[in-house]
Amino acid sequence: MATLGDKKPEDQTPETAGADSAKPPRPAQVMPAAAQGRGTVSRPEIVRRATDYASGPADDRTMGSYGDGKKLIVGREIALNGQISSCEKLVVEGRVEASMSECREIEIAETGMFKGEAEIEVAEISGAFEGTITARDLLIIRSTGRVTGSVRAGRLEVERGGQIRGDVQILDAE
Repeated sequence: MATLGDKKPEDQTPETAGADSAKPPRPAQVMPAAAQGRGTVSRPEIVRRATDYASGPADDRTMGSYGDGKKLIVGREIALNGQISSCEKLVVEGRVEASMSECREIEIAETGMFKGEAEIEVAEISGAFEGTITARDLLIIRSTGRVTGSVRAGRLEVERGGQIRGDVQILDAE
């Protein structure tokens, strides 16, 4: 009986195929068709396995144990509107219009724009921020950063080229 992918030798006829199928192949039959000069190319079958998704992730990092479990990244050309809370770190590479509370850190990349209110521990701004920002510990405005609005910070660092427009208040050390 022929199975899928098996070829019948050319010298067999349908009547003799069953009788000779138990014999081992001759060397001419083992050689690839291209090596025999026939001009045809045989292609091996590709067996596809079904992926088992039920077993769970193979890496612990996908479950949030990697240390960045509460990290939110808004990528380039992505816009996000709404309320952000209980976030360990927000990285803005796109556009965010939101109110941010109970969060530890915000990082606005050069391509990023945040509009709204942010109350955090640490902020690093390389892009644009418009609104009210309260950085209880440290606010860093990089050389490409622009802040417009109300600024309250425990400590403030502004690199040459960084811009602040609006009210600035340094918080009392507690």
